[in-house]
Amino acid sequence: MTDNIVITASCGTDNPNRSTRAIHLAMVAHKEGKNVTLFLLDEAVYLVKKGMIDNLKAATGDVADDLMTYLQANGVTMIACTPCAKARQIAETDLIDGARFGSAMELIQLASAASVISL
Repeated sequence: MTDNIVITASCGTDNPNRSTRAIHLAMVAHKEGKNVTLFLLDEAVYLVKKGMIDNLKAATGDVADDLMTYLQANGVTMIACTPCAKARQIAETDLIDGARFGSAMELIQLASAASVISL
């Protein structure tokens, strides 16, 4: 078993339950001492755009912004798919602190050495 966890998400503000759950699982894995990467594809790239999740909440009451603040404060790696973000006119300067762009090749490399959870 590996201590590396990659959580991929493809939904964003269009599905508050699944997108908030991805951020929540990243927080839980980090608190369990895992090396966590949150890799965001498709609509999920909006989750790391400044101001986009200020009011995003799951049916369970989990608040995405509060969870994301934890990830930022604890240096959890957050990667937005470069072509997914560019197709949505998101520039790297639009990203929240701690997030960056990354490629499909990077996702494959990360996933090759980790347990993967996909939402």
